[in-house]
Amino acid sequence: MTMRDPKTAPRGGPARQRRGAATEPGAKPRRRKSGAAAEPDESGEGGQPSSRRAAKSAERRAAIVAAGLQEFVARGYTATRLDDVARRAGVAKGTIYLYFKDKEALFQELIRSALVPVVSRIAPQSGEGQSARALFEQFVQTFVREIVETERADVLRLVLAEGARFPALAEFHYREVVLRGLGAIEQLIRYGIARGEIHHTVLAKFPQLVAAPALMAVIWQGLFSKHAPLDAAEMLRAHLDIIFDQRGAT
Repeated sequence: MTMRDPKTAPRGGPARQRRGAATEPGAKPRRRKSGAAAEPDESGEGGQPSSRRAAKSAERRAAIVAAGLQEFVARGYTATRLDDVARRAGVAKGTIYLYFKDKEALFQELIRSALVPVVSRIAPQSGEGQSARALFEQFVQTFVREIVETERADVLRLVLAEGARFPALAEFHYREVVLRGLGAIEQLIRYGIARGEIHHTVLAKFPQLVAAPALMAVIWQGLFSKHAPLDAAEMLRAHLDIIFDQRGAT
């Protein structure tokens, strides 16, 4: 048997020598490639890819909501299918379920995204020194511009048409939109009463009387505008003349 000289034959053989060479001074360890998510983006900031994914997800969600609005308006709530929404949005049907559990949740998002922010903007906030009439004028301008003359009016008409058959949708709309809107109008009516501008104190008990013509404008524009065009802004200002006892105003 031939004996190896331990000084001339290092233990571990060539393979171990190669692995050991990486630990020598100045040598850089070889990295093992991992998944793409672990690698930095082109700018060298690891958080950027996540931001891009979040932006893309938000765009896809917005596209689904926009497609839902178009389908609901064209077909009504009952006849609308998520398959059609997905096709219009350019996504797979399964993608919708990543954002909304069902058709009702999608419609609720339409109310939440299309109407709730506008209600916050049109809700007239009483301010020191401003007249109640001026604040109601702001309400009229915003309501006509942001609701009556846009697709948001279609959402309101859908709720009116389908709410009786789908009470959960009506309840959601009442809680998210109606209560907020009427609460703001009642607050402004009381502000006008306190300033001596509004004399019909019963309006504070029934703010629906003040809001009713705004709802009529939405209904009229959807059903009868082709037969009898309505100047919604002028009608609502005439309503304000009645509220503020300005019978001779034009």
